[in-house]
Amino acid sequence: MKIATFNVNGINGRLPLLLEWLEESQPDAVCLQELKAPDEKFPAAALEKAGYGAVWHGQSRWNGVAILGRDCEPVETRRGLPGDPDDTHSRYIEAAVCGVLIGCLYARNGNPVPGPKFDYKLRWHERLNDHASGLLELDCPIVLAGDYNVI
Repeated sequence: MKIATFNVNGINGRLPLLLEWLEESQPDAVCLQELKAPDEKFPAAALEKAGYGAVWHGQSRWNGVAILGRDCEPVETRRGLPGDPDDTHSRYIEAAVCGVLIGCLYARNGNPVPGPKFDYKLRWHERLNDHASGLLELDCPIVLAGDYNVI
């Protein structure tokens, strides 16, 4: 199975490039980050025409993640990272694609340090670690892919 990840940095503005890349690369599953589009503006029809089903968790102006499946519809299993009901950032989505559980993530960059953005980033990564520990107990292949922002 060929799994790819792509920080698209604005899915609607870069849709022609994304469609060209999908046609050339033909990954079986794709994790997209930084959609920068609310759910209702996600280009599901264009992706379907290109042969990809999709689940997405959008947000206006920033953030947003999606999982695509070639010639299949991903089955969403989680929207949002557990552990903080007040976190409204669209930074995590999870779906089953062809027998693989895929988590697509977009972590905050955390700048400037120190500060509230960095504190949020550390808490978010702790929540990701806790969730990933639970996923390891499942009896299936698991991939957590995306933009970890950990330079």
